[in-house]
Amino acid sequence: MRKPYPTDLSDAEWSCLKPHLPTPKATGRPRLYSTREILDAVFYVLRSGCPWRLLPHDFPPWKADFRYFRAWRIGGTWERMNRPIRERLRARIGRKPEPSAGIMDSQSAKTTGVGGEEGDYDDGKKLRGRKRHLLVDPLCSVLDALALAIHHAACQHMLATLDIRRIPQMAGLAVVWRLLACSELPVHVLVLTLRPSH
Repeated sequence: MRKPYPTDLSDAEWSCLKPHLPTPKATGRPRLYSTREILDAVFYVLRSGCPWRLLPHDFPPWKADFRYFRAWRIGGTWERMNRPIRERLRARIGRKPEPSAGIMDSQSAKTTGVGGEEGDYDDGKKLRGRKRHLLVDPLCSVLDALALAIHHAACQHMLATLDIRRIPQMAGLAVVWRLLACSELPVHVLVLTLRPSH
């Protein structure tokens, strides 16, 4: 038994997340590490910001932790876990489970050319990299996240790039606020009024 880290899941948090994790396959090699320990390692990396290779040795090996993290990202496990937690939080404070409004913003993030395409140059931020887009409800619960390469015409075509009708989390939204700021345009808020989907 290892000494707990501040980022470790409590028993209540674990009982909330456990039902949304993939179950082990009936065939094949049994798991060597508990799913809770894998999650504790993932949350340690996310909270501390340390590279995977620098995980403390009392966690499962970093390659196993990263393999699960990546598989869950690709398989949509993180998104499936986020939705019931968000709905539970909204119900707890007396809101409808599904939000009717969303707030969309973006951030330029510097990237390197290692491991993929480096991205384009953002004139407004004076850096080369990617643009991260985040859609949250008014309680700041994440509805959707997307990372795209920065394009020179991104300011004018940002909402065209994000086809909001195809994002399932936005199906019930009536209003989306989008903060736009770039070197060519003054900072302003764009309000989209969406028709309810039939």
